[in-house]
Amino acid sequence: MSTILALAPHPDDLEIGCGGTLAVHAQRGDDVFIYVATSGECGGIAQIRRQEQEAAAKILGVKKVFWGMFEDTKLPEVSLDLMCSLEAVMQETNPDTVYINHIHDTHQDHREIAQVAHSATRYVPNVLAYETPSTTHFEPTVYMDTSDTLTLKISALEAHDSQVERTRVRLNIIEIAMATSHFRGVQGKMSCAEAFMPIRIRL
Repeated sequence: MSTILALAPHPDDLEIGCGGTLAVHAQRGDDVFIYVATSGECGGIAQIRRQEQEAAAKILGVKKVFWGMFEDTKLPEVSLDLMCSLEAVMQETNPDTVYINHIHDTHQDHREIAQVAHSATRYVPNVLAYETPSTTHFEPTVYMDTSDTLTLKISALEAHDSQVERTRVRLNIIEIAMATSHFRGVQGKMSCAEAFMPIRIRL
């Protein structure tokens, strides 16, 4: 049994990026924790978004949601405080594996938490970066088979009811998740997958 920690700047980032993988870990008997830096209030009502995140986490089998309670879109302004917050959660959970969002991204909050996480996870044996729809320059080499947890991933995304249609493209978040799951599955030679770029892997 391992301890897994996944980090995200906003509610629903983890579900789209590695929700299926977190469900796989939970089904294996691993202890799964998540950290969400902000309540995503620029994309909706903070209290509702936190409630949606807590509901989604239960669907995936997450043991606890840690909240940074930082201001949405302002993470670059609180880099030191974010580092202290992340290190406190790292100390409490002592993870074997940490998932973080990819550092190359069009959203400043995504870039900032990824940058800070690179330092905060410096002693963690396994650190992998996941993708979101705003990720750029993502070239994965590690794949998790999520064929058996795709329905859980979709259910967790549906729990973020206020966000499903907030994509600014003609596809909603469920359609994007399905397309990405199959595309990464083809790359990984399976039907459905989530993809990662390894920062560090201990064999």
